[in-house]
Amino acid sequence: MNSRIAFIAAPVLVFAYGVIRILDGLDGSRGPGLAWTTGHLAFMAALVLFVRTFWTMRRMAGGNALATTGAVVGTAGVVALLAQFGIDIAVGFLSADHAGMNVLFDQVRSVPGVPIAVYDGGPFLFYAGQLALVAQLAAMRRVKAWTPVLVLLDLVVPFIDKDLIPLGALCLLVSYVPLARGAAVARPAAALV
Repeated sequence: MNSRIAFIAAPVLVFAYGVIRILDGLDGSRGPGLAWTTGHLAFMAALVLFVRTFWTMRRMAGGNALATTGAVVGTAGVVALLAQFGIDIAVGFLSADHAGMNVLFDQVRSVPGVPIAVYDGGPFLFYAGQLALVAQLAAMRRVKAWTPVLVLLDLVVPFIDKDLIPLGALCLLVSYVPLARGAAVARPAAALV
């Protein structure tokens, strides 16, 4: 897949996840059901595309140790989030209602190591890696100084209220458009390295 497409499609899929999540909650609870599964699959597809964007940003930063660390950390976070969302989908399929989901989630969280790796720690690597890569590109003047600010907004607004995920995704899309353009420019230079 073209890196330029990944830079645009990833935020669009996060936006779709956020909108589907809001719609899923209109009845007072989220999941199980079609909206739950569809939204989670959209986010998982975005995560796969984020891996491509991380490694493209690494290349745009010159492939140095700092950029490589950012890409590795971000990719590790993607793995944790894929596990989390995979569990969410499985729980949705195995549950008849939202109360049943809560019982299964409690069982999953009781497994030693799962809370820190899949819920409370591992996913933050995704955000840390992404922000580190964009900040490095801004420090190198490969993107505008406002780009990391928008990425940070995308990362912060869901912690304020998860219903703000679509707003965060729009911030990310705006910040990723110049990166998509830069990905096309960086490709010939990477061939020389």
